[in-house]
Amino acid sequence: MQVRTIAITAVAALGAMVLGTWAATLLRPANDRFAACRDGQVAGGSIGGPFTLVDENGATVTDAQVFTAPTIVYFGYTFCPDICPTDVQRNAFALEDLEARGIIANGAFITIDPARDTVDVVRDFTAAFHPRMIGLTGTQDQIDVATRAWRVLAERGTGDDDFYLMNHSIFSYLALPGIGYVDFYNRDATPEAMAESVACFVAAAAN
Repeated sequence: MQVRTIAITAVAALGAMVLGTWAATLLRPANDRFAACRDGQVAGGSIGGPFTLVDENGATVTDAQVFTAPTIVYFGYTFCPDICPTDVQRNAFALEDLEARGIIANGAFITIDPARDTVDVVRDFTAAFHPRMIGLTGTQDQIDVATRAWRVLAERGTGDDDFYLMNHSIFSYLALPGIGYVDFYNRDATPEAMAESVACFVAAAAN
């Protein structure tokens, strides 16, 4: 009985994998100019969208005003004890790698915790990582619009009023000027791999 159960589970897993590959192929547009850069991931379209937020200088900005160059976008919060700083540092290293390749890219840190992450707080946070990384905050409603558009999980977790944690997704996203979202990166992506990917998208966008 146990052998049979294992066999059924293996077949089901194989079927799910085949179905997933078929779905990804079906969903990818035939004329996707970025197909070679996506590393098998489904093309953009359901992720990303317009937002209006407040930048680290207190100015109200739209996504078009933020994405003036290839931009690595991260949703997190400055009180995050470990994951956010690690991911943002990795993204900063990717920006440095891109600059060495002759590509000027930007970073964007969008808080999911606007109650604590004021303009001054996000400015100090991003300044510690890279000069071309911008911090973005706003009202809770503005943040909610952005997180919904980018399919980001963001909810308050444990802790008291001053030291609560936030539950959130931990992807980094790539946005291109005039195009918006094109791809995402998992936590295990290295700065070098991200830079290579961004360079591919930049080259494809220019053709």
